Amino acid sequence: MIRIRFFASLREKLGFDEIEYEYAGEKTITDIKHKLIEQGEPWTLLAEEDVLIALNQTLSSETTAVNDGDEIAFFPPVTGG
Repeated sequence: MIRIRFFASLREKLGFDEIEYEYAGEKTITDIKHKLIEQGEPWTLLAEEDVLIALNQTLSSETTAVNDGDEIAFFPPVTGG
């Protein structure tokens, strides 16, 4: 099982803050992200180019390898001023 968390505007638009994803041997974050996006709306939000990703609380790229028991977080870029 992989815990997937959503923060800030992604959480608001999706309507929930986390899901449990049944790990099926996916190799990378990209594999999981594409399976979510294939489900259609509202998951297509994850296709936006500026969505950031963390794996086990470390900023990561989409090509980062995943394992059963990991935590993936999706969040919009942080802005401030």
